[in-house]
Amino acid sequence: MVIRSRDPGATRTRILDVAEALFMEHGFEATSLRSITAAADVNLAAANYHFGSKEELFQSVLTRRLDPMNLARLELLSALEARAGRRPLSCERIMMALFIPALRLARDHERGGKDFLRLLGRAYADPAPFIRRFLSEQYVAMIARFKAAFARALPELPKKELSWRLHFIMGALSYTLAGTDALKLIAELSPRETVDPHETTNDEILLRRLAPFLLAGLKAPLPDLSQVERELERESWVPG
Repeated sequence: MVIRSRDPGATRTRILDVAEALFMEHGFEATSLRSITAAADVNLAAANYHFGSKEELFQSVLTRRLDPMNLARLELLSALEARAGRRPLSCERIMMALFIPALRLARDHERGGKDFLRLLGRAYADPAPFIRRFLSEQYVAMIARFKAAFARALPELPKKELSWRLHFIMGALSYTLAGTDALKLIAELSPRETVDPHETTNDEILLRRLAPFLLAGLKAPLPDLSQVERELERESWVPG
């Protein structure tokens, strides 16, 4: 059945806004399509007309914010590389191109602000196969460009090791932006210290704390895994 509306664009936006808030609060699995349509004050047929399924709606919620952010990351990286000429960018500047668009988004309430970044963090950690597959596809072009830039900055780092470190960076960034356990974790680790809730929920402060940690990991000496591999080989020969 075709749903006719005087302003279908407004209906679609309202569904996206409500879905974004509910997915952020409850996660993908715990949020039903009916709860979204009820909160958006539309019927289920309208949601099906605009998005088809809950999975497609979730993807649309992510892409309307994620695509512009990743495009901004690529544009900033390209601008920095053009300014550097033939010289490779430093890891600090490459990391800046990765973080600044996320910080801008965190400050922009019209584009979801910190709530969307928390949703993105939750989505990155979600075990649902379709979400992981979707995010991999969304990130592939952006990650490839940043990997190439980091490879020029760190020529001594093998490609496989760099891939792992970028994987850890994106995981740490997403977990930090998800932000759900930051206050609890800090309070448990520092029971005698006063914990400022504003500091644990302010994305700019969190990202500025995270950047030096990630840079240190990127630049760390190569681990010597030979001893670990030999021990694993010996263990594999031990009878059960």
